[in-house]
Amino acid sequence: MDENLQVVAFDIILHSGSARAMVHEAFKFMREGNFEMADAKLADANQELLKAHKSQTQLLQDYAKGKKIEMEIIMIHAQDHLMTTMTLREVAIEMEHLYRRNEGALI
Repeated sequence: MDENLQVVAFDIILHSGSARAMVHEAFKFMREGNFEMADAKLADANQELLKAHKSQTQLLQDYAKGKKIEMEIIMIHAQDHLMTTMTLREVAIEMEHLYRRNEGALI
């Protein structure tokens, strides 16, 4: 088992998990109409996703240089975690537009 691969996988899971929690906090702020805080949480989530993506990119660069990388279940889980959280953040951004539009309609 490649220890470096495990470290990268757990790094991706750590940062994407933090980002996911921040996106859910952003949803809470959207429901409350606090879009400034929602935007801040989404920006923080993006920073965490960038950290996770950086770890992923290093693996891709190693692979491009010819390093053989044996895939393990933990990396598959990490990739799934990252992609799901990236999608959740994109949905949150779109939902914020709807929350803002609804808020304007209620005033």
